[in-house]
Amino acid sequence: MTTRRTQPDLLYSEEEEALRAAVRDLLTDHCEAVRVIARVESDAPHDRELWKLLADGMGLAGLLVPEELGGQGATHREAAVVLEELGRAVAPVPFLTSAVVATEALLAGEAGDLLAELASGRRIGALAVALNLPAGSAYKAVRFADGVLHGELTGIADAAGADVLLVPADDGGLYAVDAPAATITGQVSLDLTRPVAKVVLDGVPGRLLGDAEPAVHRALRAGAGLLASEQLGLAEWTLTETVRYLKERKQFNRPVGGFQALKHRLAQLWLEVVNLRAAARNAADALATGSDDADLAVAVAQAFAAPVAVHAAEEALQLHGGIGMTWEHPVHLYLKRAKADSIAYGTAGAHREALAELVDLQAP
Repeated sequence: MTTRRTQPDLLYSEEEEALRAAVRDLLTDHCEAVRVIARVESDAPHDRELWKLLADGMGLAGLLVPEELGGQGATHREAAVVLEELGRAVAPVPFLTSAVVATEALLAGEAGDLLAELASGRRIGALAVALNLPAGSAYKAVRFADGVLHGELTGIADAAGADVLLVPADDGGLYAVDAPAATITGQVSLDLTRPVAKVVLDGVPGRLLGDAEPAVHRALRAGAGLLASEQLGLAEWTLTETVRYLKERKQFNRPVGGFQALKHRLAQLWLEVVNLRAAARNAADALATGSDDADLAVAVAQAFAAPVAVHAAEEALQLHGGIGMTWEHPVHLYLKRAKADSIAYGTAGAHREALAELVDLQAP
């Protein structure tokens, strides 16, 4: 059942702030920049140890799963807070792809046992739909014939670290496929903290979970809506670190941040980040309350989030000067994540088109 909100509450509750503090403390101890850089240079970009701490230790893998199915029974508001912190740390963990997107797809059907496994962190799920699928576009379905699946999919986020793939098929069904049964090959990705892969299904058996269309729509909507919170966390970190650096960096015997031109740039960026926070919180609240306006809120958030996150990361790189371009400094990780996020679950332009259609605003 959906509801229409009259006055959404965009403020963080005490419980949400407590969750933020706990997640940030954990990431501070286990996800420092040098560790992330070393991880993405390795053959195993996912931080399994960190994911175990988040999933087992804090129960975050099952945040959106009802308590009767082994989850935490929380809402998208809490998931958004977690994603803000993961965005601040560019954490190489599959929270968005498994605990949000794959979980939302399963919640649309009847797969309680699989939901419980994802909620516990024992298994990692991935929806076999391209990360860069334009908003509102038809996803590519694989062929289902003689009880097995055939097809090739590209750009599947976190597929290499998944245990189960949720695959839409041309018969209209959504199938669960054990990842080892598929051929998964890593693809070159700008953002090495969220790797993508090609998935080849050559006569692979799958377990029917339900109808693909409502499941995929629900999953991609939640993914796009909560991605804005990750982009918010990323933008906040880059702004905070840039302000800190400009206070310390001196030129002509005075802090660089004291120059009027830079103050104007930082003030403009601060305004953009504040507005992004409002849009991201509105999307999370709309998803949490099951509002009739959820599609609208998600489109608004994503139309605004990508340009702001990219702008914040670009400003951080430039205002850090030469140090921002070195591999040892983490700013490049944020710029790459921002750029990759800008085409994930639909570009800003695609979401603006969707927004115009939702409000019946004809393009010129």
